[in-house]
Amino acid sequence: MSAFEPAVIGIVSISDRAATGVYEDKGLPALRDWLSGALHNPITWVERLIPDEQATIEATLIELAAQCCLVLTTGGTGPAPRDVTPEATLAVADKVLPGFGEAMRAVSLKYVPTALLSRQVGVVRGACLILNLPGQPKAIKETLDGVFAAVPYGIDLIGGPYLETRVEVVTAFRPKSAQRHHP
Repeated sequence: MSAFEPAVIGIVSISDRAATGVYEDKGLPALRDWLSGALHNPITWVERLIPDEQATIEATLIELAAQCCLVLTTGGTGPAPRDVTPEATLAVADKVLPGFGEAMRAVSLKYVPTALLSRQVGVVRGACLILNLPGQPKAIKETLDGVFAAVPYGIDLIGGPYLETRVEVVTAFRPKSAQRHHP
């Protein structure tokens, strides 16, 4: 039995072409691999591969937020007409956390000038943190490397499980008063 609290995490890949089998989805494996390597917690995955349809994205986020402490989406954050992930995410939000979108774009801007075209957002719905990530595995890793340190404490603040990170991947930041130590 693990000394770490179990966590239910939702990962959602949003892509018309991957959802219809035109090409293999690489977003879900990239999210799963990064999180598995970053967290000590035993994770129960809730995975979805869906098309770029706002109503479908909204319904999926509502469903997952009811059972997950964290939902990460990949894809659909650009300016193209079919890119509606941020609109769907904002439509289901209880609170918007603008710092996540700002930080994710700042991280990506270190690598590509087109980060300015990203419309990623971070929101809270109930006791769930929802973050929109880029679509490419390399960009997913770069973004999570850059912003995940704030995620565990954010989840603490909304009543979720105590996520513990592997320091060789990322160190969660918490005020001293919010830190727990395992023997």
